[in-house]
Amino acid sequence: MASSGTGPRRVTIDDVAEAAGVSRQTVSRALNDKGEIGASTKQRVLDTALALGYRPSRFARGLVRQDTISVGLVIPDLLNPFFTEVAAAALEAARDRGWHVVVYDTGDRAEEERGTLEVIASQVDAVVGYLSLPEEEIDRLTLGLPVVLIDREHRTQRFSSIRIDGESGVHAAIRHLTAAGHRHIGMLDHAERSEPSIRHRWFDTAMSACGLDSTSVARADQSVEGGQDALQELLAGHPDLTAVFTFNDIIAIGALRAARRLGRQVPRDLAVIGFDGLQLGTLVDPPLTTVALDTRRLGALTVEQAARLLTGSDPLPADRLKVGAELRVRESG
Repeated sequence: MASSGTGPRRVTIDDVAEAAGVSRQTVSRALNDKGEIGASTKQRVLDTALALGYRPSRFARGLVRQDTISVGLVIPDLLNPFFTEVAAAALEAARDRGWHVVVYDTGDRAEEERGTLEVIASQVDAVVGYLSLPEEEIDRLTLGLPVVLIDREHRTQRFSSIRIDGESGVHAAIRHLTAAGHRHIGMLDHAERSEPSIRHRWFDTAMSACGLDSTSVARADQSVEGGQDALQELLAGHPDLTAVFTFNDIIAIGALRAARRLGRQVPRDLAVIGFDGLQLGTLVDPPLTTVALDTRRLGALTVEQAARLLTGSDPLPADRLKVGAELRVRESG
C-alpha cells in the first residue's frame, strides 16, 4: 500500500549498496545469486538487506517467476499531440520488451500528479515521465521505485533524467530566418509558468548570436486558440515583425490561423516556425516549418534507462541521455 503523509519511504537497492559499501550492481548480483562476487561480499549484502528490511521490487521477483513488468508512464496532457507521440514511442519501446505500461494523465496539475503517484507506487515496478513535484516529494511518494524523469534535470542520484536539447535546432531556425532576410523576429512563449521557458532562453541566445533584438515576446496558452490570441497580441505591439518562432507546434498552428485572419500571408508576410515536429504540422496549410524532436528516441531512451535501473545494470551515462532536435524546413517559413 502506498504511503502518504510523512511516513517512511521504502528501503531501496541504493540504500543497501551504501550501507554494505558496495555498488548497486553488486547488490543485484548478490540478491539474484549471480555467482559473480565473493562469498563474504554476498553474505554481507544479504545481511545488510535483511537488517534494513529491504524488499525486492516485483521486477526482481519476476526474474524468477517471469512476471510481466509494469511501468507507470506519467503524462501532463494527452490532449497535446506531442505528449501523445511521446507516450506512443514509450509504449512501443516497452512492448518490444514485453512490458505492461499504464499511462496516467495528470492534466498538468500538481494535485493530480500527487494522487497518481500515491496510487501507482505499489502497483508498478518503475515510474517514468513528466513529473513536476519537488524531488523530495517524488522520492517519498514513489517508495524507492526507479524513476526516470523526462525533460527535467535531476538534482540527486535517486533519479535519472532524459534531457531535451533543442538549442542547436533553435539556432538553426533563427539562422534560417536571417538568411531569408528577416530582422524583426518575435517569439510566442508558453504562459503556464512565471519564468521564461528554456526554449525562450535558446531563442534569446540565437538572436543575440545573429546580432538581433529578442524582446518581442508574447505568452501563449499551449493550444491553438492560445497561439492565435498571442500572435494577435504580439503583432498589435510589434507590427513590424516578419517572422515568429513559437514554443511548440500547437501554438504555431494557432499563429497560422491568426495570420490568415489578420490578412498576413504565410510565409510572404509572416514566417512561422514551431517546435516539436508533430506529424500534425505536415497537414496544415502551409505545412509547418519546425524544430523537430525525435520522439521515438525519447521513448526508447526512457524505457532503456528504466530497464537498467530495474536490473541493477550500469545506467546510461548523462551524455547518452539527451535527445536533440533538428530544423525541418517546410512551407511556413
